[in-house]
Amino acid sequence: MSYNLGTFVETERPNPDVLLAAVRKDAQRQQRGKLKIFLGMAAGVGKTYAMLVAAREQQAAGVNVVVGYAETHGRRETDELLAGLVVMPRRQVEYREVRLREMDLDAILERHPQLAVVDEFAHTNAPGSRHRKRYQDIIELLDAGIDVYTTVNVQHFESRADTVRQITGITVHETVPDSLLDLAHEIELIDLSPADLQRRLSEGKVYTPDKADLAANNFFRTGNLTALREMALRLTAEHVDHQLQDYMQLKQIAGPWKSSERLMVAVSASPYSEKLIRWTRRMAYALEAPWLVANVEVATPDAPEDQRRLAQHLALARELGGEVVTAAGEDISAALLRLAREYNATQIVIGKPIARGWFGVLHGNSLVDRLIRNSGDIDVYVVTGESPTHTTRWGPRPEWFNTRSTWSQYLLALIFVAVITGFNWLLLHLVRGLEYQVVGLTELLAVLLVAIYGGRGPALLAAAVSAISFNFFFITRATPL
Repeated sequence: MSYNLGTFVETERPNPDVLLAAVRKDAQRQQRGKLKIFLGMAAGVGKTYAMLVAAREQQAAGVNVVVGYAETHGRRETDELLAGLVVMPRRQVEYREVRLREMDLDAILERHPQLAVVDEFAHTNAPGSRHRKRYQDIIELLDAGIDVYTTVNVQHFESRADTVRQITGITVHETVPDSLLDLAHEIELIDLSPADLQRRLSEGKVYTPDKADLAANNFFRTGNLTALREMALRLTAEHVDHQLQDYMQLKQIAGPWKSSERLMVAVSASPYSEKLIRWTRRMAYALEAPWLVANVEVATPDAPEDQRRLAQHLALARELGGEVVTAAGEDISAALLRLAREYNATQIVIGKPIARGWFGVLHGNSLVDRLIRNSGDIDVYVVTGESPTHTTRWGPRPEWFNTRSTWSQYLLALIFVAVITGFNWLLLHLVRGLEYQVVGLTELLAVLLVAIYGGRGPALLAAAVSAISFNFFFITRATPL
């Protein structure tokens, strides 16, 4: 990977690929039915009750509503809410000499209401049904342009199932992919304190009395419910954060909006990137914030070994829960800032450049310098990397040593040397007694500045032209010894 120090920083131009993806995503959402999920931390918080109340409100507003499936568990208050709503007859399914009752998907599609109420998002359908899972039935309803209300508990999402098993000791078998959250236009959190839910359990409003005592001593313990409540709150917050990000990309709003923290770490094929990824993961965990891993692809191809190492870094990031994003461009700092604004990152993590000796003194326009200078409202963390296992006796090269300079940089180097030469020529004619050593030091300073800001090639050209001009214009003015 090479860094181009001479490219103008462009951070305000929107990324056309990201904008196109946001427009397509919004167009797809407009064509499909709208999904509203009533989310809870556990059974008994009142998800079905809240869903039916919302359905009755929609019907009162003139919306054509049908109840495709609602599981009231015999609760009188919930059963009463079904009065006045169109409840679709259930389909009878014979399985192992047992008659099961499932939602009649075809009947709902044929009726084609504006809104269908479908309880238990994570339910597994009886064998012989068109779809194995109820969420697949709901997707078909959405594709048909029908809005859907549904319910689900936080433990049924695949990313949370393992955590729930560790906390409660109970394995959740019915799960839904987290990607379905992207289908939801709205998530309404039905929140209840652990004490209130335990009281409802003791009053027989969640399970029958014979099951209530067993549930109270196992799943419905205060610690378990508190952890599940936190997970439900976080899942809702993540969905709102993604909605904000989609809105900013669609409206081309330059971030960040610091409504919440979001970290982005810049990685490359460098051996230091592994430490940066782990450091960012720890930081994100401490801040309880999402994090991104950004890589910028440049025109100069990496060596096979570097490509392999970069692939390992990105695989590690995904394994640790980071979202990998990429951009193309020769100006690394501009590309990173563009990604940060597109994904609403509030903090950028980057490795501290290692420079020794005179390289460290002269290297004043590094990637880190330009990133900090142009970051605006985005915070930048500069993290020190560990010493590499294989280093040369001279230490790492500076960024510009490996930079491929442009023709404009060569031209600017020639112009700069010409200007300095002309200035020295006028100075020698205007100032009496000025010795030629002053001219030599000035020419040397010009070459040094070209080396810092232009790169290796322009510096070599400037040195050659400066030596020739010095010999041609000034060496004859030297006083013989």
